[in-house]
Amino acid sequence: MTLELTTIIMLTRDRIELTKKCVESIIRHTDVPYEWVFVDNGSTDGTVEYLKSIDRAKVIVNEENKGFAAGCNQGIAVAEGKYYLLINNDTVVTEGWLRHLHEWLQKDPSIGIVGPVSNFVAPIQRVDDAVYKTQEEMDNYARSRSVIYQGRGFYPHRLIGLCLLFPKEVVDKIGVLDERFFPGNYEDDDFCIRARIAGYKLWVAQNVFIHHEGHGTFGGRDMKYKLLSLENAERFRKKWSIGHSAFEIDQCGYNPSEIVAREIHFIPDRHVVRIE
Repeated sequence: MTLELTTIIMLTRDRIELTKKCVESIIRHTDVPYEWVFVDNGSTDGTVEYLKSIDRAKVIVNEENKGFAAGCNQGIAVAEGKYYLLINNDTVVTEGWLRHLHEWLQKDPSIGIVGPVSNFVAPIQRVDDAVYKTQEEMDNYARSRSVIYQGRGFYPHRLIGLCLLFPKEVVDKIGVLDERFFPGNYEDDDFCIRARIAGYKLWVAQNVFIHHEGHGTFGGRDMKYKLLSLENAERFRKKWSIGHSAFEIDQCGYNPSEIVAREIHFIPDRHVVRIE
């Protein structure tokens, strides 16, 4: 399978040790054409210098934290690939990961966004048998899973933003991530909902496993993080007229398909997000 260029967009904010593990795993395990676009949101631990040392990488440096959505949009703005891959810097990818994700897009053109399974993610994409203590054990687990689950995946109501692959045409149609969800959380929900309203399917590739450390980009799940998440849940509730409180949405979840079912027609003025 010959593929056109994929732009890998990664946001960073300190936690250089996690970023290095992620970058090294991508270099080691990626066998399709790709380019790097890094967006740093105010690191002070040497991350920027490290990113600039990576061969042929585009590095965007923000003096302050612009948030996940805005950072991804900055990366998308300079991307040259036909495909975009958004990935958290606290992940570690495994053998054949990007090629296998692409196989789903090639197999079914109606799939707009595809994501992997992981050890630390919302239940819809989480696997419970991912037990390993070393890099070798993790690689063996992922390799075995890719064989057992070859050709297997499923349609989810939404995908989690730790790793999303989609063609440029999706952005051309629905626009970019909504920056009102600052600094992060619910921008991935919103993006997936708009893609579904536009007629695209979401897909979970069961044969692709990546490790997720958890909250590396945001620097931990402390009280401030939870309060910011609740604020974004309120913005999300208002945007999509959800009949639950922000607290209920944030703690108990919601049904994305109910929103999609209500939005019968794709209306650009309502469903497209553009950055001026």
